[in-house]
Amino acid sequence: MKFRTATYNIAKGATGIAGRSRVHDVRLALHLIDADLVFLQEVQDRNDRRRPGRQQRPAAAQLDFLATSGYAHCAYGINAIYAHGHHGNAILSRYPITSYTNHDISDHALERRGMLHAVVEPGGGPPIHVINLHLGLAKVSRLRQARFVTDFVQQEIPSNAPLILAGDFNDWQQRVDLELRRRLAVSEVSDEREPGWLDRMLPWRQRSRPARTFPSVAPWLRLDRIYVRGLAVRHARVPRGRSWARRSDHVPLIADLELS
Repeated sequence: MKFRTATYNIAKGATGIAGRSRVHDVRLALHLIDADLVFLQEVQDRNDRRRPGRQQRPAAAQLDFLATSGYAHCAYGINAIYAHGHHGNAILSRYPITSYTNHDISDHALERRGMLHAVVEPGGGPPIHVINLHLGLAKVSRLRQARFVTDFVQQEIPSNAPLILAGDFNDWQQRVDLELRRRLAVSEVSDEREPGWLDRMLPWRQRSRPARTFPSVAPWLRLDRIYVRGLAVRHARVPRGRSWARRSDHVPLIADLELS
């Protein structure tokens, strides 16, 4: 069984400074990605602020609007609540989501973070455990959050169950990467990409080279990841171009997987 998955930080569906809505562009991006399972971060499912004179947001909730890209099933976990709305992580799926739970993994009060765990049941295959993450900006916070995640997986998810762990890890120093690989025996989908010329000249660089996904105008930080266990990676890629830079400050990471 083959299927496509993607992780994408959509930055609340708006530009950071001007606040112009670009959720229509995000929905078009989902059409272009054409993934069966999508991990979204910074989904602002409620925003009561409307700014006159600028492109208006759709009347529907943001997640419902994005799900019209062909997703019959979705899960949403609120991470941050404020006076005019809330935002969090979301999973869009073409396969049934039989259960999901959001866990608060915030390390301090100034930065709300969550871990959205769901079980997806594709037709003709075993249940797949999927976890959507958006880790903190501080290294010490990320490491503590990563330990919560690894403890959860070891205690709550059978070791033989297929697992996808995806999201915005903010792990440009790759310390969380070491923690996940060591404790969960996962691989990152970019491990399967063809190494660049510099990687071929310096073989030690090939140990772990996640894709560059931020900032979208000229990606150089390796923030967004898809880790898998019990699944084969057939292809991984990151789209480039000016049109993707207009949709979010991140570009999506896309992977084609196969379930035996």
